[in-house]
Amino acid sequence: MTGRKNYLLSTLAVLLSGVVFLVPFAFIVLTAMKTRQDAAELRFSWPHQFQFVQNLVDVVQARDYMLIIAFINSTILTVASVTIMVVLAAMVAFVLQRRQSRWNGLITFLVLSGLIIPPAVVPTIWVLQRLGLFRTMPGLILVEVAFGMSFCVLLFRAFIATIPRELDEAAIIDGAGPLRLFFRVIFPLLRSVVVTAVVVQSVTVWNDFVNPLYFLPGDQNATVQLTLYNFSSQYNTQFNLLFTNILLITIPPLLMFLVFNRQIVAGMTAGAVKG
Repeated sequence: MTGRKNYLLSTLAVLLSGVVFLVPFAFIVLTAMKTRQDAAELRFSWPHQFQFVQNLVDVVQARDYMLIIAFINSTILTVASVTIMVVLAAMVAFVLQRRQSRWNGLITFLVLSGLIIPPAVVPTIWVLQRLGLFRTMPGLILVEVAFGMSFCVLLFRAFIATIPRELDEAAIIDGAGPLRLFFRVIFPLLRSVVVTAVVVQSVTVWNDFVNPLYFLPGDQNATVQLTLYNFSSQYNTQFNLLFTNILLITIPPLLMFLVFNRQIVAGMTAGAVKG
């Protein structure tokens, strides 16, 4: 009886989760297919007239193909940020886990502070201006790396704790230096957690709205989230084009999540039990 009750509760939870996700997504898809007048009503209803292809063309061509430029900028930002973030975080986590020192407590406190303390926009802009990196892609990449490092370090450190130290000792006996030990022995073992970090941080950076708005202003520097301004204003909003734009910029992270779903779960739970 208890097993049947647990099964029913699990099924109900899955159904509710599906409704919470699928209903808003279905509303986006339906609104993206409507005409401007039909979409302005913002109703969850079947389109009276399908206009998805024309909406798609209008969105892509808006403001001199700004969406295409935004896709290129977001791709560069995401790939560069996540690559640097994952490699640096794995190296920091390896050092914190393997080399115990009196500074470990302070460093761990600073890493946790990165998750708790909200970022300060004005001082960050001042620092970027002093470095000559404000309104540049490298500057925004550094900002994304700094804001995402804490999560990745904690994720990698929990996983590295499950790797036996005997592997390190055997590699050192064979003559491996610190870099060779990390990249040839340890890093290949982090595959599952690397996939998790890459997918989670890629979605985070891709969907980031605030940082590009503050640190990389300008139409030529626009990322995909900032293109939502193309169809929304104080007095007029083209909801059919706005939801078409939302649908287009949602597809890449959605596909990434669906493809790597199992790897994400495995990476998040891999460090839960220390071997």
